[in-house]
Amino acid sequence: MIIVLKPRCKKKSVEAVLKKIRELGFTPHAIVGVERTVIGAVGDDRDKHMLEALETYPCVEKLVPILQPYKLASREIRREATVVKVDSALFGGGHFGVIAGPCSVENEKQIVQTAIGVKKAGAKMLRGGAFKPRTSPYSFQGLEREGLKLLAKAREESGLPFVTEVINPEDVEMVGDYADALQIGARNVQNFSLLRRVGKFGKPIVLKRGMSTTIQEFLMSAEYVLSEGCKDVILCERGIRTFESATRNTLDLSAVLVIHERSHLPIIIDPSHATGVRNYVPPLCYAAMACGADGVMVEVHNDPQKALCDGPQSLGIEDFASVIRKLKELSKFSGKKL
Repeated sequence: MIIVLKPRCKKKSVEAVLKKIRELGFTPHAIVGVERTVIGAVGDDRDKHMLEALETYPCVEKLVPILQPYKLASREIRREATVVKVDSALFGGGHFGVIAGPCSVENEKQIVQTAIGVKKAGAKMLRGGAFKPRTSPYSFQGLEREGLKLLAKAREESGLPFVTEVINPEDVEMVGDYADALQIGARNVQNFSLLRRVGKFGKPIVLKRGMSTTIQEFLMSAEYVLSEGCKDVILCERGIRTFESATRNTLDLSAVLVIHERSHLPIIIDPSHATGVRNYVPPLCYAAMACGADGVMVEVHNDPQKALCDGPQSLGIEDFASVIRKLKELSKFSGKKL
C-alpha cells in the first residue's frame, strides 16, 4: 500500500504515521520528495485492509494500493527515476555510467594497468572478479581475498571505485569491507538468502539478470534487496538463454524499455557476457545508449590474449578508449550524460 501524505507535513506527523504502520505489522519505506512524503507499507497483502486506519490521520491525503507484486521496485511507488551514485559514478536519471575491467583479477600488474587504462579512457567504475562462479569446477575460480586486496590497490592507483561479485551469504561482510559496490551474478539472481544479506549490508548492488529469468522475476529479486533497506540497486541485462547459438547468450535490449516503464531503478547492459564475442561488444554499447540504458559494463583486459577468463570477449584498452570516444559523440544526440 502507498500512503500519500499531504504537502509539507511536519516531521512529528510523519513519525506518527510510520509508528502506526509498524504497529500494524508492516514495514514502512519513506520516499521524501520536495513537497511531500510518500510511504510504502510492505507486508502480508492479506492484512492490507488494516492500513485503512491511517485514513483518519490528519496528514494522510490518500491510500493507493500497489498492484505490482514488486512493491518497492515499482513505478507505482516512485515515479521519478532513481539515480544510484557510487563515488563519482552515476547511473539513472539521464546519467550513463561506464563500468570496465577484467573478468577476473589475475595479478597486481594486470589489474592496476587495466584500472589506470580504463580510467584514462573515461570509465567511471572498475569491475573485476575475486570470486568466480564457473560452469566447470576446473576453470579458474579467482584469487578470493587476495583478489580483493589487489582491487583495493587498483582503486588506490587509479581513483576508480570498484564493483566485484559476492557468491556466498557468509562472505558479504568480507567482500563489502573492500568493495564500493557488490555484484550479484546471473547464477545467484534467485539466491534469496544472499539477496537479503546484501540488502542489509548497505552498499550499492549491481544485480544481474539470470539466463532464464523473466523480467518480473528479475524485479522480484530486486525487491528482496530493496525490502531489506537498500535503496541503491542497479539492474544489469547480460543476455538470456534462447535457441540461438551464434552468440554466448541473446542480448534482450527490450528489457531496458520494459524495466524503465515498470520500475524506477536504473538498468545497464553487459554486452560482453551477452555475446561472448569481442567484435560485437562496441556496437551493442552504442545500442545500449541509443535505447535508453543507464550505462554499460564492459570487460576490458590489458592483454586479452593472455586472459585467464573470458579473453575472447574482452576488449583491449585502446579498443575500449575508441568505444568511449564514440559514446561521447552519441551522447550529444541521446541526451545521456556520460
